[in-house]
Amino acid sequence: MKKLPLVLLSAAVCLVLHGCSEDKKEEQQTPQKKVAAQNQQAAQPAKQANEPQKLYIYNWTYYIPDQVVKDFESQNQVKVVYDMYASNEEMFTKLKAGGSGYDLVFPSGDYVSIMAKENMLEPIDKSKVPNFANIDPAILAKIHFDEGNKYSVPYMMGAAGVAVNTKQVPAGFDKSWSLFNRDDLKGRMTMLDDMREVLGAALKSLGYSVNTKNLDELKKAKELVKQWKSKIVKFDAESFAKGFAAGEFWVVQGYAENIFLELDEEAKKNVAFFIPKEGSAMYMDSMVLLKNAKNKDMAYKFINYIHEPKVYAQIVDFLTLPSINVPARNLRAKKPNYEISDLSRSEFKEDLGETLKDYNQIWQEIIVGE
Repeated sequence: MKKLPLVLLSAAVCLVLHGCSEDKKEEQQTPQKKVAAQNQQAAQPAKQANEPQKLYIYNWTYYIPDQVVKDFESQNQVKVVYDMYASNEEMFTKLKAGGSGYDLVFPSGDYVSIMAKENMLEPIDKSKVPNFANIDPAILAKIHFDEGNKYSVPYMMGAAGVAVNTKQVPAGFDKSWSLFNRDDLKGRMTMLDDMREVLGAALKSLGYSVNTKNLDELKKAKELVKQWKSKIVKFDAESFAKGFAAGEFWVVQGYAENIFLELDEEAKKNVAFFIPKEGSAMYMDSMVLLKNAKNKDMAYKFINYIHEPKVYAQIVDFLTLPSINVPARNLRAKKPNYEISDLSRSEFKEDLGETLKDYNQIWQEIIVGE
């Protein structure tokens, strides 16, 4: 005879005995305790019915003011569960590995394209986003990663630029990527540890597209980056802003929103931030609705809420970034660190397709010193 039936039999006996024991406890309860217990059980469904619904958002770190989220919760009787990621790769890997449960995600343009191809996104019903009309049509016309915004609603646009400590670097420097080739600044500069950003800077310096698929152009960009590498301290995407604020680095490639958050008002007076004249690799982070989103109606409300002019003005003031929301431009309380006009020679990063492996190979050769 197998042991499994004996185990099941023993379990059944235990359940019966446990049930009997509970029955005895029930008999021992006073009438007052029974009534209290019944009232408590009856209250459970009512409590659950009054609990606010939840909206699950997955966004970049420090990318929206807390007050904006709190105001949305109050206006819509909803609880926003807000998780953060530090890179598109981290976000994508988590979702592909089964990290489901999110309603809204904020990928960059190239990942909008990738996620759409992977059938991860729900098409956007623009009738549920009337504030889409507030987005600058000239900016929408530049979007090729999601033609017609079938799967995405733009959130924030910007580009990596260059920050210079003007107390250490004399005035009159060229506002160009060539700054990273200056011998007198050797050991005082950093560039981002980001393949697309650094190669994009080199490609723009050479007059090529940040999305080129021409291998010869990529090889020329590789040689230029190797020259820059000999002058910089390191490729750094995490501590560049803190290092710059501390005076350790005098020139850094990075994002204005990261750099200026580390500086007090006095220190900001000694900083020049610019988008190099050759242009840069531009980003557009967008709001997308996941295919398996469970609260799509509330997600649409959040997307539309973000592009209310007063709300969007709060966000760009927090990030000190240019406004892609036209009415919000007149409601800003702070001047952005750069304007949309400064991005005229920049390009959105797009999905590289099969060419991505060439970029990865060249970047690896730069990192290891080949």
